[in-house]
Amino acid sequence: MVIFIWKKPNLRVESSLRLEDVETMGDFFQFGLDELLAMATVFRTERFMNIKVRVPNPFKIQCQMEQQSGLFEMEIQTEGLSKEELLSLIQAYRLKKRYHRLKSGDLILLSADGPIGDLEAISTHLNLKINTLISEPIQLPAYRAVYLEALGKDREGLKIERNQAFKNLIRNLENPEEVEVNIPEALKLVLRDYQLTGVKWLKVLTQFGFGGILADDMGLGKTLQILAFLLSEKEEKERKGLEAGKALIVVPTSLIYNWQAEIEKFAPSLTPRIVIGQKHERNERLSDLTDVDIVLTTYGLLKRDLDYYRALNFEYCIIDEAQHIKNANTLSAKSVKCIKAKNTLALTGTPIENGLTELWSIFDFIMPGYLYQNTQFINRYSMPIMRDNDEEVKAHLRRHIQPFVMRRLKKDVLTELPEKIESIMYNQMSPEQGKLYAAWQMRAKKEFEEEVSQNNGQTNKIRILALLTRLRQLACHPALFVEGYKGGSGKLEQLMELVEDAVSGGHRLLIFSQFTSLLGHVQNEMVRAEIPFWYLDGSVSAQDRIDRVKAFNEGEGSVFLISLKAGGTGLNLTGADMVVHLDPWWNPAVEDQATDRAYRIGQTKAVQVFRMITKGTIEEKIDELKLKKRNLIEDMIQPGETWLNQMSNQELMKLFMD
Repeated sequence: MVIFIWKKPNLRVESSLRLEDVETMGDFFQFGLDELLAMATVFRTERFMNIKVRVPNPFKIQCQMEQQSGLFEMEIQTEGLSKEELLSLIQAYRLKKRYHRLKSGDLILLSADGPIGDLEAISTHLNLKINTLISEPIQLPAYRAVYLEALGKDREGLKIERNQAFKNLIRNLENPEEVEVNIPEALKLVLRDYQLTGVKWLKVLTQFGFGGILADDMGLGKTLQILAFLLSEKEEKERKGLEAGKALIVVPTSLIYNWQAEIEKFAPSLTPRIVIGQKHERNERLSDLTDVDIVLTTYGLLKRDLDYYRALNFEYCIIDEAQHIKNANTLSAKSVKCIKAKNTLALTGTPIENGLTELWSIFDFIMPGYLYQNTQFINRYSMPIMRDNDEEVKAHLRRHIQPFVMRRLKKDVLTELPEKIESIMYNQMSPEQGKLYAAWQMRAKKEFEEEVSQNNGQTNKIRILALLTRLRQLACHPALFVEGYKGGSGKLEQLMELVEDAVSGGHRLLIFSQFTSLLGHVQNEMVRAEIPFWYLDGSVSAQDRIDRVKAFNEGEGSVFLISLKAGGTGLNLTGADMVVHLDPWWNPAVEDQATDRAYRIGQTKAVQVFRMITKGTIEEKIDELKLKKRNLIEDMIQPGETWLNQMSNQELMKLFMD
């Protein structure tokens, strides 16, 4: 197209401008024409003058929810565009074009926040072919409605017409506290307001056939909420003359007696069947479940008894500490996903520890297929978020997951909790410890460089983790792996000063470490100082755990030494008012879980939390890394993650540097 231009008479200049392609035309009509008109006389043809740059009319989406069938129907209605034109616009948008010219000559502006971008988002994130989406009504599972609703709230140009059932679903999911449900009389005075909201939310999920993740902060009573929910469900069915459904609850071995005690305390009218013991005992307990409300077993035993469970049908399957199935390839994850249950729920304070695929695995249990196939999830969500920190992709994933994850933090709902005071205690290595650390640091750095050079930039993460672990052990106490070491530990000396001062002041302490061998050295120091203590690691039986916790909470002993892996969850130790983390871990959420053994419902004293870090060591770098990296998961759900598998070689190298 040619435009003839005469400049103002005194300039006596004549020129022309040729617009070669649609992109150039679009920019000219959007930004250049008005400026040109202000500068000169422009001669245009009538056809040229009729060209307009516009956005498509907003699309209208009609949604009809059918609660009984568990489906909703969606129909896209467009104005002023034929199906062929719409397909052409979508194709241009996918090619990242900014404009598309219609047969009429008009230029359509293509943008991510416009109607075409909305249509593309719906197609992509609901996994629908665009041809099907724009040509006919589509039936989808009811749970897909929540993404559409969330997108509609974020996009002003997206108009959604909803029937009453659709509105009811969204209202109940977004405001469960307003839902009227029958709460068991025995628990009305026990449940706090936020716990009552949690029970109502669980009822809404099961009403619509959805799964969910109760991801409340540690110590907020997730077990109590589940028991109140099950008791409410049983009483409701009995009032209607229906048979109450059975619940299978799968827990870590260390928590099975905790669950039994909570049932006896809060819901004694629920009849549990504890499936533990030898194989023949478990078979016998599973052989007749008449009059049983809850079948309680462990992840480890479920795997062994899976053939028995496959033949059973449950109304509910509930997994506690759901991070146990974060790796979808493990037998624990595969086993719970084999259970036949009408409703599936997961409990965890840390739905994400190491990466977004862990969240996918839990969703694959509560609502199989909801977050699509694993490879699709990785390509569409995990990679763009983890690699590129893509904010738009984050927003789309949030729209999918947030209605099915309930998470409350203690600071928001337990205003009556006493203060939690957190501080870092830095210690200096002893002279001999410092020499050993420097030597091993040089050795580890050299081995890392050799690993990178010999494998074309690839690294064996297991070997790298072993190198890092050695440095972490040295920062704590060289005697953890240097035989015959007698040179002392700056951290152990500082710890004993803290413990002796605290005990003399009437305080009681929980001391956590990832290294049981380090706790062994601490035990020796406790004996030497004549300080009474309890000890807990993975070798302690479930019943002994309960006995030791009870004794400590009743005032026996001043110190409780706990391995982080064995005691980071499932313990109520409000008898302590001090928490000490001897060694920092990559994942701040794991440390928070451990702290919450003391800082939880029932705590009446201010809790002091000390994190011990050895100066000039890898411990400082771990602490810095946690602060830099934790924002991603907090954006999605909260709380933290570990990052070794996502770290570049450059980032890893910094861990070995001075």
